[in-house]
Amino acid sequence: MAILPVDPVFGSIIPSQKQQTLETNYLNFTDGTSDFAQQYLPEIYEAEVERYGNRTLSGFLRMVGAEMPMTSDQVVWSEQNRLHISYENVVSNVAGTTLTIAQSANVQCVISDSATLVVMNPATGDELKCFVESIASGTPGASGNVVLNVKPYTQATLDSAGAGEPDLANLSTLKVFVYGSEYKKGSGTVSSNYDPISVTPQFTQYSNSPIIIRDRYQVNGSDTAQIGWVEVATEDGASGFLWYLKAESETRLRFEDYLEMSVIEGELKGGGSTVSVKGTQGLFSAIDERGNTVTGFTADAQDNAGDRLGTFDNILKNLDTQGAIEENMLFLNRATALDFDDMLASISAGSNGGTAYGLFENSEEMALNLGFSGFRRGSYDFYKTDWKYLNDASTRGGVAASGIDGVLVPAGTSTVYDQVLGTNIRRPFLHARYRASQADDRRMKNWITGSVGGAFTSDLDAMQVHFLSERCLVVQGANNFVLFKGA
Repeated sequence: MAILPVDPVFGSIIPSQKQQTLETNYLNFTDGTSDFAQQYLPEIYEAEVERYGNRTLSGFLRMVGAEMPMTSDQVVWSEQNRLHISYENVVSNVAGTTLTIAQSANVQCVISDSATLVVMNPATGDELKCFVESIASGTPGASGNVVLNVKPYTQATLDSAGAGEPDLANLSTLKVFVYGSEYKKGSGTVSSNYDPISVTPQFTQYSNSPIIIRDRYQVNGSDTAQIGWVEVATEDGASGFLWYLKAESETRLRFEDYLEMSVIEGELKGGGSTVSVKGTQGLFSAIDERGNTVTGFTADAQDNAGDRLGTFDNILKNLDTQGAIEENMLFLNRATALDFDDMLASISAGSNGGTAYGLFENSEEMALNLGFSGFRRGSYDFYKTDWKYLNDASTRGGVAASGIDGVLVPAGTSTVYDQVLGTNIRRPFLHARYRASQADDRRMKNWITGSVGGAFTSDLDAMQVHFLSERCLVVQGANNFVLFKGA
């Protein structure tokens, strides 16, 4: 079957000496790669008003080069877990001499004797620095609880013995983490009664699968008047005909919307589902599962900018506990964007601190051209834009409560281990992967079939313009993402 791609690259359009529908003389008015040729069609500019515009996010990913090819049915990556290990819901005895850590499949105790600990009461902020005298019972790294004999550095036991001393005895909600160790002179590296397990870096593996998205535009042979012809004479002396399909460009725009919506709303097959396809994990699902959520930022209870500023500062405090990525993107619906504007209006210029626009090559003009406005809070830069997808009446903007008010996406790159390449690589936190090889590029594939307009592939009295893409979204370091949900 003959394949005729309809996806010209800038500089590749060559006028045909005859009115022939070739891939080399097709005008595409929707992707911006053939804009130079529009000088021959001044009337086209006024022919139609683009009422709805693009969806923003996929365009942004293309702009910053966050679309990458892949060759497999699945993209697999590993993310290193936290460098330090902490234990929550640790139990202290009544006498204040022992701590019990419950081991589970997800949390293994790796504390050895001679370790130095910070023991905290999260409810009150009281804390004690303690020394592990010995392992009373249990084996770290094995099944069963581990009981530590501990002694504080500043008082006799976890139980307070004097005025003003913290009392951390007989509690079941303590948080514990190791900050070092201390051995006596002349001692071996470990005590004779305990052989500690090795503390090795731990990784968590994630994966996602691309899905195939298709659409088609068809024009009957009797209606080929919809094909437009333009005779041109260029500055380099070339002359001839260029062609375009008016309705095809609208189908292409809709298909490009599907490309974005599929990787945003996508859901993996799971639970008791009997659906016959596998699905893909979209942006909302990934953040909901592995990231952070904020509920009620625009709630009626927060009726002033001070309330919202306090909520936003809590978000920043949470980001401090995660990766603390300096530059972040905010894609918001209209109501939430206005709430941010009200919040920022209450902050003085000195408190706001301005922003460096480093993500946009330090150019405020570039940021504004892409629809972003920047502000700084604490040590973080934020670039805010209205997300048309959340405002569109035909999607999430058409209901009183869409459930999603916006997302915070970290900018920059993270280092992960690629299971396919077998090496550490740097990738943007948010990026799209599409299937491609030397034989076939499925990022945005176009071809024509039928028996009309220069295509002679079947006896169908029509021209069919096909669209296909196979892609998925990769959300790395989801703990740095924030999903804003309605109340």
